[in-house]
This record gives sequence, C-alpha cells and structure tokens, in this order.
Amino acid sequence: MLDAVFNKAIEKITSQLNSRENLLMFTLPSLWSLIISTIVFFIAARYLQGYLEERGLAKGITRGMLVFILASGASWGSGEIVDWTQEKIQGPKLAVQSSGNLSQLLTMIGQGQESQALTTESKESGSK
Repeated sequence: MLDAVFNKAIEKITSQLNSRENLLMFTLPSLWSLIISTIVFFIAARYLQGYLEERGLAKGITRGMLVFILASGASWGSGEIVDWTQEKIQGPKLAVQSSGNLSQLLTMIGQGQESQALTTESKESGSK
C-alpha cells in the first residue's frame, strides 16, 4: 500500500515537472536588494558581536556561528523587504523560462563544437 502511494506521488511530481506550465524558474534579486542586504549583514554582524561581547559570551566557534546565522537572517529579510517593495512599486518581475528540452540544447552545443573543430582542422591542413 505504501509503495502504491509512493509511486503515485512520484508520477504526479514527474508529470508536473514535465508540463509546460511549471517551467518558470526563480527570478533573480535586484541590484538594490543585493547592495542593501550586504550592508545590513555587516551592520548586524558588528552589532551582534558587540552585544554578545557585553553579555560575556566568550569568543569561539559557537559565538561566530550564532553571529553568522543571525546576521544572515537579517540580511535575507532585508533583501526580501527590498524585493517586495520594488515589486509593489514597479509590478511583478517576469520569470525566466527554461527551454524545456535539455537534450536538444546539448545536441546543438555538441554540433557547434564539432563544426568548430572541423573548421580548425581544415585551416590547419590548408596551411601545411
């Protein structure tokens, strides 16, 4: 019974991945989001280090990891706020669509490399 449920779930996921409707990929963050979240990371890390120093938490891996995780969370949150604000002002961003046929793309790339190799060989044999 468990195998049937598992197989049905796999079939459903596979069909969703193969459908044309679900070929939308993630959208890239804006430049403002990247800049602001980087600034927020360093400010949060500095503030957290000072705060934990005042509280008497000894320097070490635990404190470093705590500062890193909390500063990363603050940075991610600020980036999300910037993206949300930008979306409200400018409207939703267009998502990138994948071609959906990776094998065709790889074939085309392979043919391009083969034709380049043939032209290089013909130039070399012609110059001899």
